[in-house]
Amino acid sequence: MEGVHTKERQLEQELTSRIEQRVPGTEVLAVELLGPERFCVYIDHPKGVDHGLCERVTRELDDYRREYAIDVSSPGLERPLRKPAHFGRFVGRKVKLRTAGEIEGRKRFRGEVIAADEQAVRVGAEGGDAVLIPYEQIVRGNLIDEGSK
Repeated sequence: MEGVHTKERQLEQELTSRIEQRVPGTEVLAVELLGPERFCVYIDHPKGVDHGLCERVTRELDDYRREYAIDVSSPGLERPLRKPAHFGRFVGRKVKLRTAGEIEGRKRFRGEVIAADEQAVRVGAEGGDAVLIPYEQIVRGNLIDEGSK
C-alpha cells in the first residue's frame, strides 16, 4: 500500500504544477490512483468546475493517457483534503481521515477539525480525545457531507 501512496504523491506533484500553470485559476486538490492503470484528478476553480474545464484539464494530460485512463472530477460534497490550506479552510467541519501508520493505535479517524497549521491537523476524533495528525501521514482525507448522514 505504501507504494500506491508514494506514486499518488509523485503524480500529484507532477500534475499540480502542469495543470495550475496551463489552466489558470484551477487548483489540483488531490490525485488518487483508482487502479494500476487509472487515476482521478480532483480539481476546483473559483468559477466552479464544469465539463468544459474537466475536458481542458484532461487534454493537458494527454501524454499520461498512454499509461493511464484518467478521470477529472470536481471535489463533490465529500471534498478531498490533503494540504494544510485545505484543512485550515474547514476548521469546525467534520472530516474522515486514513493514515499510513497507526497514530494512537488507529489508522482511521472521523471528527471535527479543531485546528490546522503547516505540519499537522488536530481532529476531535469520535470515540476519544483530540488527535494531532501530521500531514505526511494522511493518505486519504475528505470532508464529511453533514447533510446526508
